[in-house]
Amino acid sequence: MSDKPLLEVRNLETFYGPIMAIRGVSLEVHKGSVVTVLGANGAGKTTLLKTISGIMDPEKGEILFQGKHIEGWEPHKVVRAGIVHVPEGREVFPLLTVEENLNLGAYTRSDKSSIAKDKELVFEYFPILAERRNQEAGTLSGGQQQMLAIGRGLMLSPEIMLLDEPSLGLSPLLVQEIFDILKRLNKDEGVTMMLVEQNASAALNLADQGYVMELGRIVMNGSSARLKESEDIKSFYLGHTEEGARGEKRWKRKKTWR
Repeated sequence: MSDKPLLEVRNLETFYGPIMAIRGVSLEVHKGSVVTVLGANGAGKTTLLKTISGIMDPEKGEILFQGKHIEGWEPHKVVRAGIVHVPEGREVFPLLTVEENLNLGAYTRSDKSSIAKDKELVFEYFPILAERRNQEAGTLSGGQQQMLAIGRGLMLSPEIMLLDEPSLGLSPLLVQEIFDILKRLNKDEGVTMMLVEQNASAALNLADQGYVMELGRIVMNGSSARLKESEDIKSFYLGHTEEGARGEKRWKRKKTWR
């Protein structure tokens, strides 16, 4: 893992109209690592990913990718730089087949042989997509659509994948299957990931480092092992009963906890 971050965010501020949704966020993602951002609904996690991928413009702050400032870049330029955003809700093209969706993921590329090789890699990790390659994406189950969204992102051969709530709406068994595949992609293929999640247990088991967001701010960060041992994380996110409702109250009092 390189000492120099692949992706670095510095003192980022992003607004929805008059509302500040991201408040001075700073974080790092190193090549070959998995970083997770945890937080409840409304914490600013999705806004953070949208700002990095160029869907939203920051008011202040810096975003550096491979040492270059990319804040304010158009989304298509961010994609061509090697940043893939797998959005919340999958956003597959429902009337196109599985294979056509995958082909669209490689729209920035021209080398047909390497595209074909990467498609076979996607089919290797997601064999159900190979079985249903000629099926319209809109007829797939939620879990299969999530696999397709991840596979479509891989077709760009990205430097980093931004994954927004990949567990959303899925059964525990499907969540486990998808996170196992993400782990293999990271360990075996070296895919760097920044993962936004509410499923703290699954995310921390996958990630190397974690950040916790509340009301647009980073309120805690550290190694996944450290976060899993935190009593506040256990009680508020992992559902341990030892702390009960006291955990949530204590968490909410610590607005500036680091």
